[in-house]
Amino acid sequence: MLIILPPSESKRPPPTSGRPVDLEELSFPELTKMRTRVLDALVSTSARPDAFRRLQVRPSKAAEVARNTRLLELPARPASEVYSGPLHEGLDAGGLSKGARRRAERRVVVASALWGLLRPSDRIPSYRLHVCSRLVGMDRLEPTWRTVLPEVLAAAAGPEGIVLDLRSPAYQAIGRPTGRGDRTIVLRVDQASVGRRIGDVVAKRIRGQAARQLLDSAAEPTEPDALADILAERWPVRLEAPARSGKPWTLTLTADD
Repeated sequence: MLIILPPSESKRPPPTSGRPVDLEELSFPELTKMRTRVLDALVSTSARPDAFRRLQVRPSKAAEVARNTRLLELPARPASEVYSGPLHEGLDAGGLSKGARRRAERRVVVASALWGLLRPSDRIPSYRLHVCSRLVGMDRLEPTWRTVLPEVLAAAAGPEGIVLDLRSPAYQAIGRPTGRGDRTIVLRVDQASVGRRIGDVVAKRIRGQAARQLLDSAAEPTEPDALADILAERWPVRLEAPARSGKPWTLTLTADD
């Protein structure tokens, strides 16, 4: 099983001391060349007068944009400690048991506009980069990453593995696992009383909790219905088969009001 997480816009500030990122130490070394290219472009873009426009951030984020220019110098920490948005709060990686932490290292990847893919233990600095940014000297990031990520994701999932993709459509656009469409599950969250989508922040947190439920389980689901059964221990679920070959399954969780 492979669980694909998005990054989060909110990140914990870098620690006051520690080693900087070492690109050669990150998981998925086949992405090093592209990571270097995107990183260099981000550093250059962040030093420009039009950095706010290109990075699509407000001037209130000036300190974070300036920090981008020093990404190779800043102290790094595990990716699981960097991302702090609602989904990652729901996952609460720091509270995982030893067994669940080992399973996370095998099962979880974070899809990032800067790093491509990360395992939870990969050490990175805090940064500011949205997938829709326009970096100097580069095409859009979505098609750039799509040249390399689909095959890497497919290899991480394995030939018989199932994929739970918890990303938004914007981050799914940087690459889906090649040839795994009918073994991929996307998750949606409905509100119990009215059967409609609930607020984005709450939905993200529940997606993180769903990932946590799977990591806490020692089961190794190899089919969508087996994965749904694990989540059904906590939430009412509805699993819908793909409308046509190559498309993902849809798993709907019904959350309490």
